[in-house]
Amino acid sequence: MDLVININKPKGITSHEAVSKVKKILKAKKAGHTGTLDPAATGVLLVCTNRATRLASYFSSLDKEYSAVIKLGEATDTQDAEGTVIEKSNEVKVTKSVLMNTLKSFEGKILQKPPMFSALKHKGKPLYKYAKKGIDIPRKSRNVYIHHIELLDMELPYARFKTVCSKGTYIRTLCDDAGKKLGIGAHLFELRRTAIGSFKIKDAKTIEELTESSTKNKGIYTMDSALFWMPELKIEQSQVKSVMNGNPIKISACISSPDDPETGLNGLVGTAGIKIKSPDNEFLAVGSFSAGKNTVKMDVVFRT
Repeated sequence: MDLVININKPKGITSHEAVSKVKKILKAKKAGHTGTLDPAATGVLLVCTNRATRLASYFSSLDKEYSAVIKLGEATDTQDAEGTVIEKSNEVKVTKSVLMNTLKSFEGKILQKPPMFSALKHKGKPLYKYAKKGIDIPRKSRNVYIHHIELLDMELPYARFKTVCSKGTYIRTLCDDAGKKLGIGAHLFELRRTAIGSFKIKDAKTIEELTESSTKNKGIYTMDSALFWMPELKIEQSQVKSVMNGNPIKISACISSPDDPETGLNGLVGTAGIKIKSPDNEFLAVGSFSAGKNTVKMDVVFRT
């Protein structure tokens, strides 16, 4: 089964452990996730099985939505509640409006320095392994985008907010940066990922709910249905062999294509993707439009 599964990851296990459980339940040959969640975090984890693992990058690039609790007045070395307190304020006097404005100040494109306690790699080793040994690796700040932040409620020293942000955004770092801006320190106390793109927490399955007999229920998608946002290109039977060999195809020679391919496909490069289908609607590949050539090159081919 080549599936994309919306799993509601529980607290206390790693994303890798969640994937292993899914793999075992479904007896899949291969499985992987599209973006890690820390062990203490819960919520949407997209797990791909078998050939669908080749589509992971298309999902990892989607925006993420989170519900988070920030604890004000304490900064930790890990930027979350799992770490050691390294800074503590004697008093936490922050009004709701001040906190709201502080959080709102991070909306838009911002520079964010990845934390040392992260899965990012340096010389093939995750940064958190260096951090546990007290080694600090220089890290470049990178651009991320905070589409929206909303303060939901506050009961000091805690406050809950939700945010929609781009790939690569660290909510731990967002909380730490907000604490620095307020001058009192802060860390991420609780995190729940409520959506990856259009994959919502309300549709997610718990690992316990996942069985081989449940693979047609909500929260479980075929490769085709999981990439619902992609335009489709149906090719002639004579082009199937060429596609399966990974060769580019001319759009003008296809059976059907999106309206006005010159403009409609020109921007769909990289991770945007185009689904390539046979005359009988078999999902063969994912391609991308080559500007100026009116062709689609094959990025992922699903050879049987």
